[in-house]
Amino acid sequence: QLQLVESGGGLVQPGGSLRLSCAASGFTLDDYAIGWFRQAPGKEREGVSCISNSDSITYYADSVKGRFTISRDNAKNTVYLQMNSLKPEDTAVYYCAAEYETSAVQVMCSMGSGDYWGQGTQVSVSS
Repeated sequence: QLQLVESGGGLVQPGGSLRLSCAASGFTLDDYAIGWFRQAPGKEREGVSCISNSDSITYYADSVKGRFTISRDNAKNTVYLQMNSLKPEDTAVYYCAAEYETSAVQVMCSMGSGDYWGQGTQVSVSS
């Protein structure tokens, strides 16, 4: 069965950090660009960060630039999202998605495209 599983979410105070993981099973992430998306209650889904498959081109939404870092470890078939300096407005359900062989990561993040999607992990930033 082909699936993506997110983990690492939780409750953190403003200014804190979390690292989200997106692990693939049933297929190899080497051939897929990976994106992190989030959706807060009452808001549309937003592309947070995307990374291409072969050359690790990255894209970040303006709202997270300088605070979030996306990376991939193909040996572990996992992509990470390191989130630092978290703000209450970062509170959302975070999803990862995989799209086959694309370097158009800004398009992927903007359009919310993906061949496979995870079930999401909740991130809550509150004091």
